[in-house]
Amino acid sequence: MADQTAPSAAYDVVIIGGGPGGYNAAIRAGQLGLRVACVEMRETLGGTCLNVGCMPSKALLHASELYELANKDFAKIGIEVAPTLNLGQMMASKTESVTALTKGIEFLFKKNKVDWVRGRGRIPSTGKVEVTAADGSTRILESRNIVIATGSEPTPLPGVAFDGRRIVDSTGALSLPEVPKKLVVVGAGIIGLELGSVWRRLGAEVTVVEFLDRITPGMDTELATAFQRSLTKQGMKFRLGSKVTGAVVSEAGVSLTVEPAAGGAAEALEADVVLVAIGRRPYTEGLGLEALGVELDKRGFVATNHFRTAARGVWAIGDAITGPMLAHKAEEDAVAVIEIIAGKAGHVDYDLVPSVVYTWPEAAWVGRTEDQLKAEGVAYKAGKFPFTANSRAKINHETEGLVKVLADAATDRVLGVHMLGPQVGEMIGEACTVMAFGGASEDIARICHPHPTRSEAVRQAAMGVEGWTMQA
Repeated sequence: MADQTAPSAAYDVVIIGGGPGGYNAAIRAGQLGLRVACVEMRETLGGTCLNVGCMPSKALLHASELYELANKDFAKIGIEVAPTLNLGQMMASKTESVTALTKGIEFLFKKNKVDWVRGRGRIPSTGKVEVTAADGSTRILESRNIVIATGSEPTPLPGVAFDGRRIVDSTGALSLPEVPKKLVVVGAGIIGLELGSVWRRLGAEVTVVEFLDRITPGMDTELATAFQRSLTKQGMKFRLGSKVTGAVVSEAGVSLTVEPAAGGAAEALEADVVLVAIGRRPYTEGLGLEALGVELDKRGFVATNHFRTAARGVWAIGDAITGPMLAHKAEEDAVAVIEIIAGKAGHVDYDLVPSVVYTWPEAAWVGRTEDQLKAEGVAYKAGKFPFTANSRAKINHETEGLVKVLADAATDRVLGVHMLGPQVGEMIGEACTVMAFGGASEDIARICHPHPTRSEAVRQAAMGVEGWTMQA
């Protein structure tokens, strides 16, 4: 329930941040009849995701994928073309799509009576948000509840400073003026592999340097190994178990100093552009949290208990708090926190937040991995099905990858589903739904799936848990 001990205020809720967490919270508050304002320092709504993250990267992934298909795969199905890259038009198309999405959020704000307050927000005291506009002017918004939804920013790498030209973060990598001849990606996580894939498809020689001895931490090891094998076959190079300790920038490019993570001789790695994608960190700068008594953990996340901070009427969601730093997780947080404020039962099951890597092939997973189940001592059964045996994948010449279903050995309850293959990001939702209802692998196995579709691979993997997969 909204804090009834607070004094009368102009708003029931003021949200700081207009990204997926912030704008979804604002819209849900409006739907529930709360008086709500959203403070956003960008000129457009949507936060990192819509403006310089999820959406523009997917636009470039889609466009670059089509370009590579036209270059390499059309001829074998009888379509002969000689495509020419127009990078300027590709970037313009990306911008057009992003603009349409941000305008859509503006429309939803108006529809749900959300006040959009432009400027940078800080919390001088409980119940108040000070907003500083671009011209330096300030105003105070009073509210019973304040939600911190400020998101995150790229984590910098010591000794490798961003300059926006030769050494870039994910935002810079979305708007390079030309295709680099050599691109080095520091970090083999989702962001680095997605953006590395974009520029490799467009003609760059891409090398990925990763501190760990594997790519995509958090992904099931079997799938990660197959994933790396696929990306390597496409032309991406990997330097695993390596760390970057310095960079020298010149007009000609960047010379990176790379050393074995376990210790050893350093060497130079030359690049035209370096993308540093070693992760993201919460963005809470300038909010005034310390004076409010709001605690941050050692990684900079706002400490919360069911989204509540230590300060009365101050809440936090999304990338600002612990949990997967994903837009759809922030959206779930957003709805939950507003429903709690409105006196409803908001809840998020963080065990069922799916992850997707939008490369080709895509990777998607939800729940626990085999590594985790073994470490926990959980008895489980696994069913697997390769896309080489899937009719639709064969017809479409898209046979890389597999689906794996992990189920409790005693109860058959689905504990995790892991996919590598064509457009599996569109298929993981089925697993999320079954797991949300405590479903068993047999439930998936006995549900009729349309034929021929890629989704049949999910059913076949589930059938494999009990050993009755229909496979040659």
